[in-house]
Amino acid sequence: MAFKSGKRVRIFLAITILFLLGVSSWYVLANKKDALQFKTTKIEKGTLTASVSASGAINPVTSVTVGSQVSGQLKEVLVDFNSEVKAGQIIARIDPEQFEYRVRQAQADLDAARANVLVQLSQVATQRANVSRAETTLAQSQKDLQRNEELVQKNFLSPAELERTRSTTKNQQEDVKTARAQLEVANAQVKNAEAIVKQREAALAVAQADLAKTVIKSPVDGIVIKRSVDAGQTVAASLQAPELFIIAKNLRDMQVDTSVDESDISRISLNQKASFTVDSLPGRSFEGVVKQVRKAAQNVSNVVTYNVVIGFSNADQVLLPGMTANVRIITEQKSNVLKVANAALRFKPPGEMTTPVATISAAASSSAPGSGSSAGREMRERLERELGLTADQKQKLDPVFNAMREKMSALREQPEDSRRALAAAARAEMRGKIEDILNPEQKAKYAALLAEQRGRSSSGFFAPGRLWILENGQPKALEVRTGVSDGSSTEVAGETIKEDMEVLSGIQTASSDTNTGGSSQKRSSPPRLF
Repeated sequence: MAFKSGKRVRIFLAITILFLLGVSSWYVLANKKDALQFKTTKIEKGTLTASVSASGAINPVTSVTVGSQVSGQLKEVLVDFNSEVKAGQIIARIDPEQFEYRVRQAQADLDAARANVLVQLSQVATQRANVSRAETTLAQSQKDLQRNEELVQKNFLSPAELERTRSTTKNQQEDVKTARAQLEVANAQVKNAEAIVKQREAALAVAQADLAKTVIKSPVDGIVIKRSVDAGQTVAASLQAPELFIIAKNLRDMQVDTSVDESDISRISLNQKASFTVDSLPGRSFEGVVKQVRKAAQNVSNVVTYNVVIGFSNADQVLLPGMTANVRIITEQKSNVLKVANAALRFKPPGEMTTPVATISAAASSSAPGSGSSAGREMRERLERELGLTADQKQKLDPVFNAMREKMSALREQPEDSRRALAAAARAEMRGKIEDILNPEQKAKYAALLAEQRGRSSSGFFAPGRLWILENGQPKALEVRTGVSDGSSTEVAGETIKEDMEVLSGIQTASSDTNTGGSSQKRSSPPRLF
C-alpha cells in the first residue's frame, strides 16, 4: 500500500511539473510573440528638392476683350470660335442706318453755320461802309465849321448860323461813334458764327466716329477664343462696352495663374522653375518659369492667397485656355545632403521610455541666432564678445534664450506645414527681445551680425527634429536639425548622425504594424491545455 501511495505521489508531481512547464513555455512564447519589433530606415545621402504645390488655370499671356462703343443691332458677324484674325480685320458690323442719318444732320448743321458766317461777314462790310460814310460827313462838317468861324469874325455870317454848324458837327461825331460800335458788334457776330462752325465740325466728327464704330475690327493679331453674340442681336453700350469677342493674342506663349497660400508665398521668387500637369494629358509634364508674384492678396473664406504667374511655351498648342493645371514650383534644391524618411521623424516610441541623452538646444534649430547646441553657444559667445555685453545684459539674455529653447522644442508637436511659420515668428520675437537689451551702438553691430549669419546660413535649417536609435535594446533619442523636405524625405543634420545610420521608423508586433509608436492591446487567448 505504501508503495502504491508513493507511486501516485510521484505521478501527481510529474503531472504538476509538466503543467507548470507548459504554462511557462506558453507565456515565454506569448511574450516573445508580442515583443516590440522596430522597423528601421537608413540615413542616406542624396538630392532633395523642396517645392510648393498649387493649382491654377491656363490662360493666354495677352487676351483682348472686343466690345462695342455704340448701341445697335448687329448686322453681320464675320468670325467664329477659333477664327484667326489680323489687326484691323473687320469681324462684325452694326447696322449703320441711324448713324448715317446723324452724319447727314451734322453735315447740314455745319453747312448752315458756314453760311451764317458769310452773312455775318457781309454785315461787317456794311458796318464798315457806314463808318466810312459817317467819318466823311464829319470831316465835311468840320470844314464848314472852320469856314463859318472865319466868316463870323469878318461879320459876313451871323453867330446863329455858326451855332447851327457846331451842333451839326457834334451830331455827326456821335454818328461816327455809333457806326464804329455797330462795326464791333458785327465783328463779334462773325467770331460767334465761326465758333458755331467749329462746334458743328466737332459734332460732324463725332457722328462720323460713331458711324465708323459700327464696323468692329480686331485690335490685335490672334485667335478668337470666345464669341458672345450672333447676327441680329442688339447690343446696348450705355454704361460699359458689352463683350462681343475675346481674342487671344498668342496661344504659343501662355501662362498659368495659380493661387499660392500665404504660408508658402515667401518661398516663391522670380525665375524659379515649375512643372505642371493637366488632366487631359495624363502622364505628361510641362515646364515653366515663375514670371510674376502679384502682391494683391485674395481673401476667400478667410483664406489668403496670392496669384503667381507661371509662363511656359505652348509651341504645339496642345494646351487650351481654361484648363486646370496642377503646379509644382521648385523653391529649393540641394544635393549631397543627409536625408531620412519622414516616417522616422514622426516616429515616437510608446511612452517615450528612453535613456537620458544630452539634447541639442532646440532654440537653435533655425538659422536665427542660437542654432544648435554648439552653434547656439557660438552665437551666444559672439554676442557677448563682439557686442561687448555688460554683466546685466548677459543676465537679461538668459531668459531670452531659455524661452526660445522652449518654443522651438514645442514645434516638434506641430504639423510640418505650419512649423516654418511658427519658427519664423519665434525667431523674430527673439531678435526683438535681444534688441531691447542693446544700446544703439550694439544694435548696429547686432544687425551686421544677423546679416552675416543669414548669408552664411545657406543650409536653411529651420526647425528641430528627433530621431530614435536602438541602444541596449531600448530606444534612444537623437536631437537633429531639419531642413529641406520633398514630402517623403527631409534633410537632417546633427553632431551624432552620419550616413547609413539606422534609425527607427515604426513598430511591428504580431498583432499590429505601425509607425506611430503605438501598439495594439489585443492579446490572443491562452491555449487550452486540456
